[in-house]
Amino acid sequence: MIQTNYTMISSETLQFLTDLKANNHKAWFDEHKAVYQDARSNFLQVVQELIDGISQFDASVASSGLEAKKCIMRINRDIRFSKDKSPYKTNFFAFINREGKKSPFAGYYFSVEPGESFYGGGIYMPESPILSKIRQEIDYNLDEWQNIVSGRAFKKTYGAVKPSGKLTRPPRGYSDDNPAIDWIKYKGYYTQKMMSAQELHNEDLVKNILPGFKALNPMIDFINRSIE
Repeated sequence: MIQTNYTMISSETLQFLTDLKANNHKAWFDEHKAVYQDARSNFLQVVQELIDGISQFDASVASSGLEAKKCIMRINRDIRFSKDKSPYKTNFFAFINREGKKSPFAGYYFSVEPGESFYGGGIYMPESPILSKIRQEIDYNLDEWQNIVSGRAFKKTYGAVKPSGKLTRPPRGYSDDNPAIDWIKYKGYYTQKMMSAQELHNEDLVKNILPGFKALNPMIDFINRSIE
């Protein structure tokens, strides 16, 4: 059984996800349901500690009374329109923002998957009306946006903003000579910092992630004020 009071992701949690990837079918999952519950509890605890830490610098999260269970994605995959009929995801993923995982607002990501774990945040492929608002905010406040994403702590942690897709031509209402056009062509705005198993097992895991989230907070605030 996985111990309680962890401030790290346990080796048992990663092993469960490794085994699930190799045995992604209902019979195996049902047989190992107790192991899944232990692994999920471990992840929930780390996410709650992340929420508590984020609340120290993000007022929207602090005032939301957010609980970890409202931020964690279901382990079951939606296979209705997918050629891959594997019933389960092979990662634990949390989306932390003012309203939880179903919110349209930007927030913070934490994903645990053997060999592919990461943290970061932003907004990934938002719906068209929301994307239009973000593009407009960047257009109107380009200098502020560039100062945020070129900040020392931001660049040291994430390098650069990822686009989750990018247009080849300017969207309607914008021209190629717009100073912000490269950013305006983005279909989303997010960051990602990969993590090793050793980092996940570190008892200072939460403490080590929070500075990266704090460096991301100005970008989150910028995006969210455009959506409000």
